[in-house]
Amino acid sequence: MTTAQSTTPPATARDDDHLPSGTGRLVALLVASAFVVILNETIMSVALPDLMVEFDVTTSTAQWITTAFLLTMAVVIPVSGFLLTRFHLRTVFVGAMSAFSLGTLVAALAPTFPVLVGGRVVQALGTAVMMPLLITTVMTIVPPARRGRMMGTISIVISVAPAIGPTISGIVLDTLTWRWMFWIVLPIALVALAAGATWVRNVTEPQRVGLDVASVLLSAVGFAGLVYGLSSIGESAEGDPLLPLWVPLTLGGVALAAFVWRQLALRDRALLDLRTFRSPTFAVSILLVAVSMMALFGTLVLLPIYLQNALGLSTLATGLVLLPGGLVMGALAPVVGAAFDRVGPRPLVPPGAAIASVALWLMTGLDVDSSRLHVIGIHVLLSIGLAVMFTPLMTTALGSVPMHLYSHGSAIVGTVQQVAGAAGTALFVTVLSRTSADSLAAGASAQQAVADGVTTALVWGGAISAVAVLVTLFVRRADAPPEDAVAH
Repeated sequence: MTTAQSTTPPATARDDDHLPSGTGRLVALLVASAFVVILNETIMSVALPDLMVEFDVTTSTAQWITTAFLLTMAVVIPVSGFLLTRFHLRTVFVGAMSAFSLGTLVAALAPTFPVLVGGRVVQALGTAVMMPLLITTVMTIVPPARRGRMMGTISIVISVAPAIGPTISGIVLDTLTWRWMFWIVLPIALVALAAGATWVRNVTEPQRVGLDVASVLLSAVGFAGLVYGLSSIGESAEGDPLLPLWVPLTLGGVALAAFVWRQLALRDRALLDLRTFRSPTFAVSILLVAVSMMALFGTLVLLPIYLQNALGLSTLATGLVLLPGGLVMGALAPVVGAAFDRVGPRPLVPPGAAIASVALWLMTGLDVDSSRLHVIGIHVLLSIGLAVMFTPLMTTALGSVPMHLYSHGSAIVGTVQQVAGAAGTALFVTVLSRTSADSLAAGASAQQAVADGVTTALVWGGAISAVAVLVTLFVRRADAPPEDAVAH
């Protein structure tokens, strides 16, 4: 590969624990920008009942406001490895924030539900690049001795931003319409865009690499097919899906298999270098990240529906019930990061997974008579478990691959997060829809039917989390890999 000329020498991590000059401001800007864009993953979840009424759509259709966002990110994130290798950091940042700002404007003005979903897709085009950009930058310029603390800060973006999205949504919807959730975000995004165009400096050396179009197409078809198939199962409980279920599921599975084969064959020219999975530590950590994201996004979609349609809470009350969990995740993230730097992942990940699993099983006991305090307590417990897991898993995974694969490793982490989040959302809503329909047919009230659907969906989440607890026993601290460990 021919290396392009860079006008700014890239800063790289030093062997000691001192940060390169200007790192603090750069990371702060990237973290703030990423927080704003990631917040939009779940900011519409509390608004689902309002959207169902205004646009006359079903639950399974309305949830595409979130699923389409996550699915678009899953399709685009694999390309982020190429973008971060081929272009300067400032160029990628400006492009991402411009797309996000445009999508926010389209969503705010959307006259119909399809246009609203389209705006969300454009938003996601920008959002998809931000997390890999942030993670790659941190892994490049922050020394290993301080990565846990810095990744703890990043965990606030990944976990807390989606977690408090429903709270912000509830507060806004209490006095304004759902459109204001986009009007409020738009000026913030534009300020971040202007600041980034001025302050962001280049910390990587661009390389002239080609984009494998076939890999992009296979990735898009594969991820889209699987998530669409899962969502269509939910639609079949409320009517006929657009396609027979086996069509998107089979097409998605075959496309993903072809995608994996092509990446392994392309090696250094791969869109997403899967040789990162040669590290057992990376593979185990990524699996656990997937389970964690399924639990996080699945419950973030289910709980607002349960709180409003089963318990009869307002949008404001729903947001406030979910707020403590988000605040706990934010408070724990830097603490867990510092603890990881001292003790590694083993003392943190298994207990975190066990706590999250217990919380999910406790949620299966929720019904129409559950109190708000009961829901808050279980949600806070789940948030504690996930917070203890996120930072150690991401830092361990990325610390186990060579520096030249950081952009691919961060793209894989982002892809897995979004695919798992979309799959978790689709799976939980699918079970909710089918169980609720069965309960209504058996004569249950509308409130009881929703409660039955939510608790049955959470049984699936509890079962998956129980398996994850066993997998955490294989998590190990990763030694710094030799630079050519995965290159050959």
